[in-house]
Amino acid sequence: MSVFTAAADQSLCAHLPVLGKDVTVPLVTGGEVTYAALDYAASAPALQRVWDDVAAYAPYYGSVHRGAGYLSQLSTDLFENSRATVAEFLGCRADDQVIFTRSTTDSLNLLAAVVPADCQVFVYETEHHASLLPWRDARVTYLNAPRTPAQAVETLERALADRDPYGPALVCVTGASNVTGELWPVKELAAAAHAHGARIVLDAAQLAPHHPVDIAELDVDWVAFSGHKLYAPFGSGVLAGRADWLQDAEPYLAGGGASRKVARRTDGGVEVEWHSTAARHEAGSPNVIGVYSIASACKALTEAGFDHLVAREQHLVAAVRAGLADVPEVKVLSLFGDDAPRVGVISFVVEGWNSSHFAAALSAEYGIGVRDGLFCAHPLVRTLLGSDPQEVGECGAPEAEPGELPQSRTDSTGGTPSLNAIRVSFGAGTPDEHIERFVRAVGELVSKGAQWKYRTEGGRCVPDRGAAQL
Repeated sequence: MSVFTAAADQSLCAHLPVLGKDVTVPLVTGGEVTYAALDYAASAPALQRVWDDVAAYAPYYGSVHRGAGYLSQLSTDLFENSRATVAEFLGCRADDQVIFTRSTTDSLNLLAAVVPADCQVFVYETEHHASLLPWRDARVTYLNAPRTPAQAVETLERALADRDPYGPALVCVTGASNVTGELWPVKELAAAAHAHGARIVLDAAQLAPHHPVDIAELDVDWVAFSGHKLYAPFGSGVLAGRADWLQDAEPYLAGGGASRKVARRTDGGVEVEWHSTAARHEAGSPNVIGVYSIASACKALTEAGFDHLVAREQHLVAAVRAGLADVPEVKVLSLFGDDAPRVGVISFVVEGWNSSHFAAALSAEYGIGVRDGLFCAHPLVRTLLGSDPQEVGECGAPEAEPGELPQSRTDSTGGTPSLNAIRVSFGAGTPDEHIERFVRAVGELVSKGAQWKYRTEGGRCVPDRGAAQL
């Protein structure tokens, strides 16, 4: 019986049209199949609506904030209207700023560049590297992985209460894990941070495409997210929130657009007056198409209705989890347990399989794109796999002799085991058939094995094109 048969519900909305929905890919075993893109957590496919909006605007492309001509004025209006659209999408407060960046990583590095010199930053080891690593010039306290949402709040409260000296502090936390998909208690963490005089920034890269994010309602100080995870993959991101630290700091990039006035001083130097608006940290010619694509995606998701989108995604999550539960060799990774609410991001390991080998077989034999590795969250994945979070290791398949399969994680040959996992992720553009195919493929690979021989090449497991079918 299909995993969807019993759960079919006419109240669920259809998946949103995305680019690439009809792309076919070759199978190593022969023939072609429609590609099942199940790596949304890395980059979601662009919504057809976004592509159409960008295509309609493209002939009118012009410089932003720079020209007096019609196309420049039109592009400037579009750019600033996009800022207003994003502010509305995020529920920004009246005095919040929306700054356009290149990505979540860029947004958090921008914030790291403007924190006060004596600021102490608190970040869980469970964060994506974009949240874990930017705070190089601050005093950083890394918090151990909590095993319940309540423990996450308690851990933060203790750390904030014990900080010395008592000064400016910033908490950085994800809204939804890019490894487990689990939702974090953002509102409770924000309350704990503010009760101890700290501020909080929300990494919403994995949350914003799946759930509404309201800055005022969550009471966070900043939100960061990327367009390429929000169905608008054109190299743009957002940092939105309080303006004071941003206005008090030197511009993230110095150059045209960030400066209001520049004049030579009598001593031969240069006197600069910087903008106090978002432009202060948007030097250079902005990515107007990327910005417009984010705004278009925000409108499309809002018009589709998050209630409907969330309901359908939970339908898919339940189907994947039920399918994986039917395979005893599969272990799903989780911090907070099976009952924890989550978005469409699920990571797992398969007994007897190297994760790179399993992901390669899903692609080559079934046309399914997932991700394997440590997902730019190395300490978290190592913790979930029962190893030391400080252990040094890399993503990908361990090197093997020519013609040999990469070692499985459960190998007992004395070699170094792989600490990688497999991640399947999906969202508003995922058809039911892709989930059904994935669940079926996992069961068949575990029960029957791969149909083809594979080898390690450059740290990746790939089909051995010179080998015969098994």
